[in-house]
Amino acid sequence: MIIWLASYPKSGNTLLRSMLTSYLFNKEGKFNFDLLKNIKQFPNWDYFKELKIDIKDHNEIIKNSIRAQEQFNTKETVGFCKTHNMLFNFNKKYPFTDLNNSLGVIYLVRDPRNMVLSYARHLDTPIEETVKFVTKGKANDMFLMGSWSENYLSWMALKKYNRYLLIKYEDLISKREETFLNILKFIFKLRGINFSIDQNKLQNVLETTSFDYLKNLEKTNSFSEAVKNRDGKKIPFFDKGAKRDWSKSLDLELKLKIENNFRKEMLELGYL
Repeated sequence: MIIWLASYPKSGNTLLRSMLTSYLFNKEGKFNFDLLKNIKQFPNWDYFKELKIDIKDHNEIIKNSIRAQEQFNTKETVGFCKTHNMLFNFNKKYPFTDLNNSLGVIYLVRDPRNMVLSYARHLDTPIEETVKFVTKGKANDMFLMGSWSENYLSWMALKKYNRYLLIKYEDLISKREETFLNILKFIFKLRGINFSIDQNKLQNVLETTSFDYLKNLEKTNSFSEAVKNRDGKKIPFFDKGAKRDWSKSLDLELKLKIENNFRKEMLELGYL
């Protein structure tokens, strides 16, 4: 069964995976980049290839999402998967997942005004183009993400089954211990395991997954999720984190476009 770590890009997924893999896959709770290999991304081409599905055919990937997850679940009793997909049901015939394959979801959300600045930098694209992308939503070769609000709202479908936990990126930064403990409690509950905490491991996790620690670690160690810009130069993955301030960097017209498109959700989340 899969526990999803779902989010729009640049919303804290990597930080959460760093914290979880440190606590669950390292005896001392100390982070290193290799630990992230314990949480796979979905879609994962290996499972589609095993099913002899053409990974260049976007429609075939969508149609066979459930089959690929069944393939994953034959190898894992309970496993985590990262995804930026929305919880879609394509043409009401091809759902992204179902309750037979999904134990639950931890959904990470970030103020879209800051998210879009980080995402534009990551994509090495103009901010105007990125704002258009996140407000309209579209598919690419790997993800059917939808808009920022579509993505956020879609995963709430698991809420009525008590399989949904919403985490704000801002809380994962400013209230790290409290927020991470809530995440662990949710995971233990999903798995039907009595909750207990190893305080030494917890402290090591908090120390070795701080933003500054991760940023410095990237300077001395290669990080596979960092991408290259159009000139072939690698863009550091960890840039400003919580220090990114849309009020100083986002053009007024673009700010208003984001707020007008997502007003309901941003009010609900306390971003407005």
